[in-house]
Amino acid sequence: MKAFVFPGQGAQFSGMGKDLYNDSQEARLLFDKADEILGFKLSEIMFSGTDEDLRRTDITQPAVFLHSVAVSLAMGDAFQPDMVAGHSLGEFSALVACGALSFEDGLLLVAARARAMQKACIANPGTMAAVIGLADDKVIEVCENVASQGHTVVAANFNSPGQIVISGSTEGIEAACPLMKEVGARRALPLSVGGAFHSPLMTPAKEELAKAISATRFNTPRCPIYQNADALPHVDTDEIRANLVCQLDSPVLWTKTVLNMHADGASEFTECGPGTVLTGLIGRILK
Repeated sequence: MKAFVFPGQGAQFSGMGKDLYNDSQEARLLFDKADEILGFKLSEIMFSGTDEDLRRTDITQPAVFLHSVAVSLAMGDAFQPDMVAGHSLGEFSALVACGALSFEDGLLLVAARARAMQKACIANPGTMAAVIGLADDKVIEVCENVASQGHTVVAANFNSPGQIVISGSTEGIEAACPLMKEVGARRALPLSVGGAFHSPLMTPAKEELAKAISATRFNTPRCPIYQNADALPHVDTDEIRANLVCQLDSPVLWTKTVLNMHADGASEFTECGPGTVLTGLIGRILK
């Protein structure tokens, strides 16, 4: 069975999508439509913007979404998924690719999500860090110990065995990183990100996103989508909506997602989007 996966924020790079725009008429129409819907030249920022431009949440999210959907579209008849999944933001790309959302509605939801998250980042500043070489339960234990001291810090992305991203207040991350090393982590590296994604600091963004999602038409997907919130397959639109909202301040269960897809028959994984981050993670998860 064929599984198609879609990356999230962090996969962006300057020049992303330019080859698609030049080589595929379908992709070119999609880029032009996105510029029209958003009311600014997202394509120009993607093709020639600086890394700093592309790190802005309100730019990064629609850019990665657009690139990922364009890749799946450019594949033509080769895009025949038996199941799909997306990492964080990538869930929206996956939902468009499997027919649960129109491109237009998906883009508008991603833009609304990015705006809501940007507001939360400003109201509740925070950051994230990658923890390498430590078991899940140890990472969770350190986060709980730091949180008991009044700081906000949680395990946010379970990316692969031994690679977990933690998220929280700047003070919480600064307190947690040396403790991770003390209990055996090979590395605990602060990341250059715009906020504490998938942590309680994103909770204020949920109400705004929920309103946007409730006002958007969802269709039954052509195949199951395995969602970050519970790592399980879903085709029920009400469940999909609820999980998209829940995802904002809950961890991305990527390791469990890939294991469940494999257990359900996935023998071939294809990444649609900028970079090959998910391909690398899947290789480590499934050895």
